[in-house]
Amino acid sequence: MSAQRKSSFATVSPYTGDTLAEFPQIEGEEVDSALETAGHAFDAWRKRPIGERAAVLGRAAELMRERREPLAQLLTQEMGKLISEARGEVDLAASILSYYAEHGPAFAADEPLDVEEGEAYLVNEPLGVLLGVMPWNFPYYQVVRFAGPNVVVGNTVLVKHAGICPQSALALETLFRDAGAPEGVYTNLFVSHDEVSRIIDSPVVRGASLTGSERAGAQVAERAGRNMKPSLLELGGSDVFIVLDGEGLERTVGAAVAGRMANTGQSCVASKRFIVLEDVYDDFVAGMRRAFEALEPGDPSDEATTLGPLSSEQAAADLADQIRETVDQGAELVIGGGRIDRPGAFVEPTILTGVKPGMRAYAEELFGPAAVIYRVADEDEAIALANDSQYGLGGSVFCSDVDRARRVAERVETGMIWINHPTSTQADLPFGGIKRSGYGRELSKLGMREFVNRKLVRVLPPDAELHGIAG
Repeated sequence: MSAQRKSSFATVSPYTGDTLAEFPQIEGEEVDSALETAGHAFDAWRKRPIGERAAVLGRAAELMRERREPLAQLLTQEMGKLISEARGEVDLAASILSYYAEHGPAFAADEPLDVEEGEAYLVNEPLGVLLGVMPWNFPYYQVVRFAGPNVVVGNTVLVKHAGICPQSALALETLFRDAGAPEGVYTNLFVSHDEVSRIIDSPVVRGASLTGSERAGAQVAERAGRNMKPSLLELGGSDVFIVLDGEGLERTVGAAVAGRMANTGQSCVASKRFIVLEDVYDDFVAGMRRAFEALEPGDPSDEATTLGPLSSEQAAADLADQIRETVDQGAELVIGGGRIDRPGAFVEPTILTGVKPGMRAYAEELFGPAAVIYRVADEDEAIALANDSQYGLGGSVFCSDVDRARRVAERVETGMIWINHPTSTQADLPFGGIKRSGYGRELSKLGMREFVNRKLVRVLPPDAELHGIAG
């Protein structure tokens, strides 16, 4: 390994601050070689029967379950995920791989169209080599959400993972290789952001997907658009959690805490803005406060820990700054607000109220253990506040009257909304947002349609009457 090689991919424990592993970036000819290999692999992979491609994914799911514990421990080491949640992420990722192994062939099958004469059908053809730019907060789930359907349909994938989780990235590449994926079908790339632009420019690459920040998403979308290539973006979110009544309040508060604190609040679809009707507001705030006070910070690998560190020292500092400036702007601090006096990237569980337009926490996404709670007079005010956001990823509505909850949910501007459950995810449900939360859908049948050529085949008899031509 050359001493001049950059080592921006490193495992730095957010709990201890220790650097556990470092990996050099590749660039130039090494990247070009990986692109060439992926392109050649696509030529062969697309010709393999889809049942064989699906079998590779099914084996990857089996291996993921067999390796559950070491894979989970990597997540805890690299980005501080509580070990119980890390195991849950491995299970979720394996379920997605299994889902596309089972259903992918049917999703990719030709689709007949109803025509008066002859026949017509759509063929779902793979596009080619795809680039996936992935985030650090769910290093397995968000990668297989991209890779699973595309590998089955016949595309090959290049994955540029986040710099703080290189061992997780390598573990996934090994998983696909051990499952029988030929070289070039799934390739991990330790590359810089500048190399990402050059990769998208390459004629070998046919599309790009990014899960991450708005800034990074805008750069990938602009580059893909300049090259006339399709892209998919899953960006930030500031999900609403609307509470319409006080029936079953204990469960509602429990759901609110789970929705806010999963992954220590570091999720695009975490519940972040709690909009509560005034007759239940005080009880809701009190319940949230009690639950937040009970959280115990500690070693994320310890089963007893209920509050882990954030993914990095920078993430913790950034969140603390957002909270402090919002309070300086006039918001009320109910609990928390600062760093926890202990080593590690810890931030106190925080509740803010009285947040108004113009304050940082009103418009910005809070990526960590911080909740903003709003009091509203009625449903119309709740909906207006919910929609006063640049984001539109997920959301939830809680009410004992499901029909009432449904009416409110249908008026909220978002890509997904759950009733009586925090925004969540599963393999058979489409995932994606609107506004500045991105575009396109992953998972379910729709996840197979983002990077395919839905080619029309129209068949007419040799003596069919010729019609006018338009284009």
